[in-house]
Amino acid sequence: LAQTAPAPVTAPPPAITSADVVARFTPEQQENILLLDLSTGGRVVIVLRPDVAPTHVERIKTLTRKGFYNGLVFHRVIEGFMAQGGDPKGTGQGGSDLPDLKAEFNDLPHMRGTVSMARTSDPNSANSQFFIMLQPMLKLDRQYTVFGRVVWGMKYVDAIARGEPPANPTKILQASIAADKKPEPQYPAVKQADDPVAAE
Repeated sequence: LAQTAPAPVTAPPPAITSADVVARFTPEQQENILLLDLSTGGRVVIVLRPDVAPTHVERIKTLTRKGFYNGLVFHRVIEGFMAQGGDPKGTGQGGSDLPDLKAEFNDLPHMRGTVSMARTSDPNSANSQFFIMLQPMLKLDRQYTVFGRVVWGMKYVDAIARGEPPANPTKILQASIAADKKPEPQYPAVKQADDPVAAE
């Protein structure tokens, strides 16, 4: 009988990194990409939308470049809904020293991965706080200003500690704009949910 040759061993394709994703954008486009390095263990890539929320995107970029978000926590995280951060007080009551923003409600839907500005009951009260949708919630559409969308690293968002506030809140170690090419920080050791050791 003819022997069949063993199948060639092929190496698995290399995992895509946040840097690979960012590199797909032109330098001009990278000016509108927000990077959040989270204590859950990795970098989240968010495409900003100045075409629909120009003043909100400008505010996020201004605060990011001032280092405002570095070290802040996600203080309100609701399972199946969203993760909210960007408050220097960590209570939901704080903001930056810049004036509140006039609403820029638009047609972008509140889908999983959507990034939108938090506010009080006053539509024109967004300042520095934002939230990332964990699941779709379309009743928020045109009630809050959507200014971006997560395009990579959603697993790090999914791992954000739950609670109002969480007992051990997740931190933004560093926020940066992709065009500024800031290296990722050292992340704390994190056991991912798909780590078999973590499930024991």
